[in-house]
Amino acid sequence: MLSYPVNTLCPPDEQLNILQITDLHLSTPVNKGTDDSSGDAVLCQHSFETVLAQALNDDIRCDLIVVTGDLVNRVKPDIYDHIFAVLQATGIPFACIAGNHDVTDELGYDLPFFQRELVAKPADPRLLSRHVIESAHWQLLFLDSSIAGKVSGEIAPSDIDWLCQQLSHCSKPALIAVHHHLIPVDSDWIDTHMAKNSEDFWQQMSAFTHLKAIISGHTHQEQVRHYQGVTVYSTPSTCYQFKPFSDDFAYDKHAQPGYRWLQLANNGEVASWVERLDT
Repeated sequence: MLSYPVNTLCPPDEQLNILQITDLHLSTPVNKGTDDSSGDAVLCQHSFETVLAQALNDDIRCDLIVVTGDLVNRVKPDIYDHIFAVLQATGIPFACIAGNHDVTDELGYDLPFFQRELVAKPADPRLLSRHVIESAHWQLLFLDSSIAGKVSGEIAPSDIDWLCQQLSHCSKPALIAVHHHLIPVDSDWIDTHMAKNSEDFWQQMSAFTHLKAIISGHTHQEQVRHYQGVTVYSTPSTCYQFKPFSDDFAYDKHAQPGYRWLQLANNGEVASWVERLDT
């Protein structure tokens, strides 16, 4: 069985190939009933495993699977047991961080969102925070941006201090993985739920020119932006998608579930693209 979490990676050609999947939103383990009245439980379960199978059938070696939060829609240990069993069965090292749904249960799915009760939950201990994975040429930094009982996130001052310490002590090109987005995606409703303290985060990160990339989930859509010399990637959900550039909440009913590949070269360059589930 793979050890978890992994701390070092040694790809055979010194190029690091990362598969990012995000926002699985599982409500029940396979073959069990669900009390999720949203109607998405079966869809999300099927999409997660189908997306993972398709990605690992791509003509690219996978060195690491990164799951950037919202693994569940209900905080239940047996759902995490199932997800971790599926990931372990790939035989590929993986890393999982928390999203808002991993520390918050929503009560009243039959009600409009603003009428639902948000209940704080403890994060599953297998979800990583302030974790480092190193290869010969890269440093990967994993951070928990979730706030129990909240939809929005936060990069706490102590988290920023930890990032500064890691980036100061290692000059390798760096990638940060976090759930909540750190720059607006021009959808007002989801941008109200991005990571707080983002201005302080970017001010502190400006000192580190070897910070090359940030990957996140939460927005359920594909975007690539550039800020302070850093490429910032938002990635589609393995389940349902949100309509981009929409001021009000809306699903993108024409967008398929997806995943992101990142190729981290030994010279610090990043190549990345999104694939969608075959129809």
